[in-house]
Amino acid sequence: MNLLLSVAFVLCWSSGFVGAKLGTEDAGALTILMWRFLPLAVVLVAAAVTRHRASWRGLTAHDVGRQAVIGLLSQSGYLLTVYWAIQLGVSSGTTALIDGTQPLVAGALAGPLLHQYVSRRQWLGLCLGLAGVALVATADAGANPGVAWWTYSVPFAGMLSLVAATFIEQRSPTHVTPAVSMTVHCVTSALVFTVAALAAGSAAPSSAPSFWIAIVWLVTLSTFGGYGLYWIVLRRFGVTKVNTLMFLMAPVTAVWGAVMFGEPFTAQTAAGLTVALSAVAVVHVASPRAARSSRDGDRVGEPATVRTSAATADDSGTR
Repeated sequence: MNLLLSVAFVLCWSSGFVGAKLGTEDAGALTILMWRFLPLAVVLVAAAVTRHRASWRGLTAHDVGRQAVIGLLSQSGYLLTVYWAIQLGVSSGTTALIDGTQPLVAGALAGPLLHQYVSRRQWLGLCLGLAGVALVATADAGANPGVAWWTYSVPFAGMLSLVAATFIEQRSPTHVTPAVSMTVHCVTSALVFTVAALAAGSAAPSSAPSFWIAIVWLVTLSTFGGYGLYWIVLRRFGVTKVNTLMFLMAPVTAVWGAVMFGEPFTAQTAAGLTVALSAVAVVHVASPRAARSSRDGDRVGEPATVRTSAATADDSGTR
């Protein structure tokens, strides 16, 4: 059961990048995101009114507003950059790898920003992870000469938006339930993307059947599947295992994109993915103290790892 849950989580989370590629073949990023979140927001608001009223009791306007800001960063900003990058021609695997460095970057920045202990192993893992990203990105750029160099900075911006949401959540955590945070995040994203799509004149959905297939794909597999399984895996295994599984998204997405869309997968791509995965091994080599903390679902003592929360779980593009 544990193995099946882990495999299902990796596949569902990776499906977000594949679904983004599928959708952007027929419509722009804003159109897809608007129609992804509008029906989802309606469903979640209806559930909040009928089934989750107790979760909202005692919450202040400040609590809801704070979750809206976190959702704006972790979901709206993050997903927009993911979809835009893929629309501009960055492969889904490269986008997944760049976004997948978030746990390493957040862990490395935990020292100066949250005053947590950051080991040399943590910094070495970050350097290896970035080296792997550079290898994969240059291989992708070489196979797609028509894609401008600056497009590879777009998913980096999304990853940093996700990191910012993580630290906002960590600096003053609250006891907001996952149902509440997901509802606020999705309603915020629905409003943001609807206003943006209307302003850009791109609110009308595509008539192509593949567009609606992509929307159903993203809502069911990526949001409910990826997000729901995230919480199950987190509670069963702890944050260290979740962060390790997150790094499997890049190779799975790269292979999936190569098979489904013919995206480039060269020897350099494989080498870059191998280097990136070695970064995970360096960072998460279990020490007795780390393993004990992971079983408790708490912060890993050595090396320091920022606890991933609802802010970082909202299918980052995926999520």
